Amino acid sequence: MSHALHLEEATRLGLMFPGGDGRSALALARRCEALGFDSLFVGDHLAFHVPVPDSLSLLAFLAAATERLVLGTAVYLLPLRPPFVAAKTAATVDVLCNGRLVFGVGVGGEFPPEFEAVGVPRHERGARIDEAIPLLRRLWSEASVRHEGRFFRLGPVSLEPRPARPGGPPIWVGGRSPAAMRRAGSLGDGYVSTMTSVERYRANLEQIARHAETSGRQETTFATAALLFTVLDASRERAAARAAEMLGRIYARDFREAAPRYCLLGRPEDCLEQMRAYAGAGVRHFLLAPLADPTGFVEQVGAEIVPHVRSLAR
Repeated sequence: MSHALHLEEATRLGLMFPGGDGRSALALARRCEALGFDSLFVGDHLAFHVPVPDSLSLLAFLAAATERLVLGTAVYLLPLRPPFVAAKTAATVDVLCNGRLVFGVGVGGEFPPEFEAVGVPRHERGARIDEAIPLLRRLWSEASVRHEGRFFRLGPVSLEPRPARPGGPPIWVGGRSPAAMRRAGSLGDGYVSTMTSVERYRANLEQIARHAETSGRQETTFATAALLFTVLDASRERAAARAAEMLGRIYARDFREAAPRYCLLGRPEDCLEQMRAYAGAGVRHFLLAPLADPTGFVEQVGAEIVPHVRSLAR
């Protein structure tokens, strides 16, 4: 790893929050906090193959039910929104949760209708997020902002209230492409992967570190996270079949080959072994996405995985 980036020492565990009705969502969030989870993260789409709640609205709701948990997006599709609107909403959530927000962002693109719905050309999504990320930081930290860019023009304008955390929440960059690695290294406070093998994760961090060094970043503490779809089952083969079926419904494509490669599958001890390999590749924050009943999932994870998380990177 380049001297430009320093990984966090602590290994943490979060839940990719499944949504649900208000009462069940609050109960699940409170239970995660009681069981020792470190964070709750939510996905984001304006439209998709399955229902997806608005990410920042859901996090604002969960802020009222929790006191300790980090709350984050993995990832918020920033090109779909005007940067001022995204900055304003994220700042409000950060105030409501007293500075616990992590703003994970990405370009999306796998569901073109949501881009069409808001009039954003899909092919512009990378360039738009590159312009938007530095603008978010300015809006969160400067008293008055004027910006004249390729896609966005605003100001002079002030964003109030400011985020609770000085300078705003950390921005984690998600994605799988070389452009995402460049973006994470040059603009991000962290990186979050999805559908990424251990070997690919290690290679991605090497790319990110090179871009950080090229960008002149020095002695930067960098967050590293992995979103991992998870099925707990006594049989790994049965877990793989269940994962492929559920992911096929969510993404409307065949996951029979991908599920065994990219998911945590099997008994809790099997999952811990896989997580230990990811930790060796540089992962410090695990975001487990349950592909089954979330209530039973968090109970089992809380009892059999949470107690071992801190030792994964040793």
